[in-house]
Amino acid sequence: MRTPDAGRRTFTKPLGPIMTKATTAMKKGGSTEGAGGDTPSQLIDARIKELSDWRGEMLARIRTLIKQVDPEVVEEWKWRGVPVWEHAGIICTGETYKNVVKMTFARGATLEDPSGLFNSSLEGNTRRAIDIHEGDKIDEEALKALIRAAVALNLSVRAAARPARSQKPKSA
Repeated sequence: MRTPDAGRRTFTKPLGPIMTKATTAMKKGGSTEGAGGDTPSQLIDARIKELSDWRGEMLARIRTLIKQVDPEVVEEWKWRGVPVWEHAGIICTGETYKNVVKMTFARGATLEDPSGLFNSSLEGNTRRAIDIHEGDKIDEEALKALIRAAVALNLSVRAAARPARSQKPKSA
């Protein structure tokens, strides 16, 4: 007759110290520090330097524009090496591929795009992307407007998600 635990592994050591060690490199937003303890901003700097071609220049330009629009932006490093810019949620990512730099706006489908910058990931209900190829010129003012709109959307979603605080009647 088999016992209920037959065939199951049992651990005699508590996992506390192991789990603590495994999570110490995790930052609040889920991004991990590099092997040398580099911050997400340092990792993005390294990626730009590592690319050393038009893609690095474009990623650096995009980063500069984002910081101009939103000085409070938080840089993250997620999904095994993707620069992410956040403010009350993800604004956009900056992915680099062999022939394209892709800016993916997490809630892009909800944003107005009067200049028609979105040219990729158009089929979904949530995100939208801008694929930038070598030699492409960016309409910087239109891109800044899109970034501003993404930040405003994130802030409005966050505000709407907060439970309304009930006010106590003032006693006389």
